Amino acid sequence: MTTSAIDTNWMQRAIEIAQQGLGNVEPNPMVGCVIANQEQLLAEGYHKQFGQAHAEVNALANIAPDTDLSQASMYVTLEPCCHHGKTPPCTTAIIDAGIKRVVVATMDPNRQVNGGGIELLKAAGIEVQLGVCETQANFLIAPYVQVTQNKRPWIVAKWAMTLDGKIATTNGSSQWISNEQSRAVVHQLRARMDAILVGHKTANYDNPQLTARPTETNVHRQAIRIVLAQTPTLQLDSHLVSSADRIPVIVTAGPDANSDHCQQLINNGVEILAFDDNQRIIDGLLSALEQRKVTNLLVEGGSQVLGSLFDRQLIDEVHVFIAPNLVGGTAAPAALGGNGIAQMTNALKLAATQFETLGDNIYVSGRTKRH
Repeated sequence: MTTSAIDTNWMQRAIEIAQQGLGNVEPNPMVGCVIANQEQLLAEGYHKQFGQAHAEVNALANIAPDTDLSQASMYVTLEPCCHHGKTPPCTTAIIDAGIKRVVVATMDPNRQVNGGGIELLKAAGIEVQLGVCETQANFLIAPYVQVTQNKRPWIVAKWAMTLDGKIATTNGSSQWISNEQSRAVVHQLRARMDAILVGHKTANYDNPQLTARPTETNVHRQAIRIVLAQTPTLQLDSHLVSSADRIPVIVTAGPDANSDHCQQLINNGVEILAFDDNQRIIDGLLSALEQRKVTNLLVEGGSQVLGSLFDRQLIDEVHVFIAPNLVGGTAAPAALGGNGIAQMTNALKLAATQFETLGDNIYVSGRTKRH
């Protein structure tokens, strides 16, 4: 096997194991690391939990005692950090370990790193190769890059719809469009999110809990629950308000919101984010979530909220569950409201699209082609 083939093989393994940190490492990126001597695997590790050791340190900790690393290469999916954050710099651990060659898939866009880690390694006499499996590595850290560069969360849109494209009947009935298998996948999806958003009408009509109730997941947390509203009327006995003392709930409010009702929500543990301009609520909310280190935001409806995000090109990832049901009705809502696209040739397409059959449902997921 040639050197380039060996490098590609080990970097692909590093990318594979990095994904085990999904839902646990945010707001940090998922990172994987492999240490090998040619075709011999010496150790591997990944970033497991935010605030805990990074992938490089975990890989080094798995090295057998007295192993000679002078001829070994380290393969890491993201440029090693060179600053002291929650943990010491990974560059120091790499230099102290005696590794003489480091292969990096992509640079860290964080301004505290952004080439600095590579320069420190080179200054210590370590050979650094950059760009192996770069496209795959950038795909892996896209949510992290979104927050780092664009100062907003990675927005994941999710909906269930009938075969004729409806997310509810003409009178708003929507439970349940998808089957139990699809709903189990939704709970797993929620479990790896930092926040979950629904519109005001959806919150009032469906009375959702917006919690993750997965049976098989290694993520043990609940996301912040958010209701996007201008004039909140969320019932005090709703599932969201009733559980606000245990799982955070945020409700936005515009200038015309009823102050007495907002105060009642506050008294029941709900946080109110007030804005003096209805047109700035979405931008203000996204900015507030970025400041709170929210990386992944799941938007579960309704049609107006999803349509507004779509029109503003803010949707990054899509998860759709299609049921073989027909409900009809001109007034029955489709998934995406708003203004929409004028010409079919300009329709937003998905990349990295995946299809799965869940009983009699079809599950389609992918990223918007901007990514």
